[in-house]
Amino acid sequence: MNFMNAIIFVLLGFAAMEFSGWFIHKYIMHGPLWNVHKTHHQASKSFFELNDLFSLLFGSIAIALIIIGAEGLDFRFWIGVGISLYGISYFFLHDILIHRRLKWLNKPKNKFIKGIFKAHQAHHATNKKNDAVSFGLFIVPKKYFKN
Repeated sequence: MNFMNAIIFVLLGFAAMEFSGWFIHKYIMHGPLWNVHKTHHQASKSFFELNDLFSLLFGSIAIALIIIGAEGLDFRFWIGVGISLYGISYFFLHDILIHRRLKWLNKPKNKFIKGIFKAHQAHHATNKKNDAVSFGLFIVPKKYFKN
C-alpha cells in the first residue's frame, strides 16, 4: 500500500470513530446502555467509571484491526491506527482538558477547543438520559464557537 492510501485509511478510521461515536453516544449510550453511561454523568469519587468500558471496547476493535492487518500493512491496519489516534485524541481532549481526570493541562484557550468544551458542558448540563444535547466530540454545533 502506498503512503497516500495509508493516510486516507488513517483519516477514514479517525472520521469513522467521530461519526459512529456520535451515533453510539446518542442512541446506544443514552439508550439501552444508559445504566453504564450514566456513571459518566454523575459525580464520581473514583478515578474510573463504569463508562470507561466503552473505551476498552473501542480500543479492542482498534487493536484487532491492527493485528489482523499487520502482516501486509493492509487497510485494516491503517484504519486501526486511525481509530487509535482518535482514542488518544479523545483521551487528551475529553478526559484531560474537559473533565480534568488528570490535571496535566490548564483550561483550553484555543477557540476551537473552547467550542468543544462549551458543547460538552451543554451535554453535561443534565444527568438525565433523554435531555442531553451535543453528542459528538470534534464535530459540534456552530453555536458553541460563538462568544
